Amino acid sequence: MQTIRVIDSHTGGEPTRIIIEGGPDLGRGPLSDRLLTFRDRFDEIRSAVINEPRGSDVLVGGLLCEPSDPTCAAGIIFFNNTGYLNMCGHGTIGLMVTLAWMKKLGPGSHRIETPVGVVTATLIDDCRVSVRNVPSWRYRKAVPVNVPGHGTVTGDIAWGGNWFFLVSDHGQNLSLSRWKELSDFTLQIRAALERDGITGANGGLIDHIELFGPPSTSESNSQNFVMCPGGAYDRSPCGTGTSAKLACLAADGKLLSGATWFQESIVGSIFEGSWQPDDSTVPTGADPVIIPTITGSAWVTGECNLILQPTDPFRAGIRT
Repeated sequence: MQTIRVIDSHTGGEPTRIIIEGGPDLGRGPLSDRLLTFRDRFDEIRSAVINEPRGSDVLVGGLLCEPSDPTCAAGIIFFNNTGYLNMCGHGTIGLMVTLAWMKKLGPGSHRIETPVGVVTATLIDDCRVSVRNVPSWRYRKAVPVNVPGHGTVTGDIAWGGNWFFLVSDHGQNLSLSRWKELSDFTLQIRAALERDGITGANGGLIDHIELFGPPSTSESNSQNFVMCPGGAYDRSPCGTGTSAKLACLAADGKLLSGATWFQESIVGSIFEGSWQPDDSTVPTGADPVIIPTITGSAWVTGECNLILQPTDPFRAGIRT
């Protein structure tokens, strides 16, 4: 029998489950290498923690790791119901609140190691966190794709820690009551991108689709609906998705460095985003690189031990 201790939280409505004890031993070295070890040797642990009957499609998980970089307070590998995530903004906010709950760190700035690089997260108080994300940029602007039943849909391809296809002119009403229709629409867009071989830089899979529309409140600049890789929509405004949006706004000259963008989610929660320029090199033809900072709030919702019994036919979760 195996016992895995987890702490659950939600960031703007989007749940995060962090493995704090009982996870697989991935050895030492960069988290990018340890992610491959996790995937190749211990994927049943990911599935057991995140899939039914212990989890759900909407849940994002994280394995708390010792960082290889001694300047970092923690290392984290994020995953969901279908695989592994390069980076997760809402999950990093949830991680910081979880570490504070565990008395592992206090208010102030802390470096967090991820498989795609080090991010700096600032614990403002017990619930509020700012994340200085990885370098982000727009790769291609106004890319058309034919979506069956909807015609040509045009969007920008941008990196914010994951690859996004960002669409503003889509003709959809963004409201929570239409989540099924919006889910179907965004999944069709993703399928059309894969069908036509449209990718991010170096063939990177575009696994997030992001729709934008008018805000429902005067406190925000726009509202979004984000389809995540596992087929569930993001309840939060999406940290990496907001980073990708900031990169597009910066490239178009619609948001100045240091100015704040208030991004509202489909459930009404809000992230604050801003950016600073970065001198990183990017693929030929890409827009300038920015460093986004995302601020949001998270709350711990539970602690428990997950029990994996050897006789349980769904010990490794229900895989679809």
